[in-house]
Amino acid sequence: MKRSTITIISLVIGLSFFGLLFLQGRIISSMVKMRKEQFDETVLRALDQTSRDMERNETFKYLEEVARRTGYDASGMQVDATRPLPGTSLLLPDSNALSPFGLTKMPAKKSAAPTSAQHAQALQLQPTASLDVANQRFQDFVKNSYLYQKGVLEEVIYTILYNASDKDFRERIDFKLLDRNLRTELESAGINLPYHFSVYDAEGQEVFRCADYTDEGADNSYTQTLFRNDPSQKMGVLRVHFPDMRSYIMGVASKMLPVLVFTILLFLTFTFTVWLIVRQKRETEMKNDFINNMTHEFKTPISSISLAAQMLGDKSIKKSDAMLDNLSGVIVSETRRLRYQVEKVLQMSLYERGNIRFNEKEIDANVVIDDVVKTFQLKVKQSGGTLTAALDAEDGAIFVDEMHFTNVIFNLMDNAVKYRRDDVPLELKVSTRNQAERLIITVEDNGIGMRSEDLKRIFERFYRVHTGNKHNVKGFGLGLAYVKSMVDLMHGNIKAESAPQKGTRFVITLPLID
Repeated sequence: MKRSTITIISLVIGLSFFGLLFLQGRIISSMVKMRKEQFDETVLRALDQTSRDMERNETFKYLEEVARRTGYDASGMQVDATRPLPGTSLLLPDSNALSPFGLTKMPAKKSAAPTSAQHAQALQLQPTASLDVANQRFQDFVKNSYLYQKGVLEEVIYTILYNASDKDFRERIDFKLLDRNLRTELESAGINLPYHFSVYDAEGQEVFRCADYTDEGADNSYTQTLFRNDPSQKMGVLRVHFPDMRSYIMGVASKMLPVLVFTILLFLTFTFTVWLIVRQKRETEMKNDFINNMTHEFKTPISSISLAAQMLGDKSIKKSDAMLDNLSGVIVSETRRLRYQVEKVLQMSLYERGNIRFNEKEIDANVVIDDVVKTFQLKVKQSGGTLTAALDAEDGAIFVDEMHFTNVIFNLMDNAVKYRRDDVPLELKVSTRNQAERLIITVEDNGIGMRSEDLKRIFERFYRVHTGNKHNVKGFGLGLAYVKSMVDLMHGNIKAESAPQKGTRFVITLPLID
């Protein structure tokens, strides 16, 4: 599958997942908003009803006091002062009588209400009067009576409320009854959350708060005006807040939580799958490059050995001692090169399977590195460069596998020769020093260098820095991966510093023997 196809499929599925998550978020947000609006409406309706109950209770309480004081109920009937006043209609017995509510004496007024004589006259139909006229007169009589009684009733009620509001604001409220009414209204509306409430007078002074009052959740409080039919200076304010309101509102989102979790899990699984596909594709490409490079690397020494063998076997060619030495040297050199390449592949294969043999022993790093430097001197000179060694470490005793340690230094120096610049002579430096009971080994060159993005991946298997199609920079992409693996097994670490056209420096840190 092409990389572009994988990219398009990943983008489509990724956008679909993000769209699904966005829609689920919008649904959850809408549900929470709707739940909050319903909660607000329910609480405000409960507070409004609680305020009405307070006004009704105050009116009934005032009427009871009037009845006990005057001995008359609201209908003007004489009652036992020890009995509570029943809830009857508020009608005056006579416009000239003393009001049973303890009001001032009501003066007799000429009213539009019909008298008994007028009533009798209205009922006496003239022989010439029709039935429709009689009905119209009767309807006018009933209407006038209703308006009269309504006016009297409103006057009495307003007088009662005005007289009741003369009391102190604290005396007008039964706070226990207020708490009971508020709880009843909230529970009847389906809200069983704990709440805290406080009461303020018209001047904003707090006159009462519940016993277990806390400020938790007070930022989202609900207010209701008390005695709203009174003058503004006689009114009060009831403030209620719910500490657990947020969890109650957000509880609706828990129904969508499993769906959201499964969607996120699917998205993470998809992301991981795409990452595996891309990684597998990259490794496949690198393995294909490895096979191609390995074929080329093996082909060159095999061709050289084959050519030398043919020359040795050709009877028509006279062979001098110098030619025989040259041909035998070519065979030995190319055989060693071929064995080195095969050994490198085998060692990495063993390392991947965890079967690599690691025979640790005490060695002097300065001595081993000096041997490698001497071996590399000729190769560096043939490339037109110089190799210098500064083995300044006073203590070079380390406990490692000598063969693998030698291969590590050899690989780093071989890379320096392989990735040298064509415009300047190669300058390869190898040094050792001690630091805090550790051995520091540095291999530095002035080669082509690497970009920062290449530095992050140079220790990966099969990864090769792009340097063009030159034979002298062909490789398997295993050298630095092998180096990193061996240094890790030696309980050390390695880091690389490089810049394009500035060269590369590898720094190896290994523990010294105690």
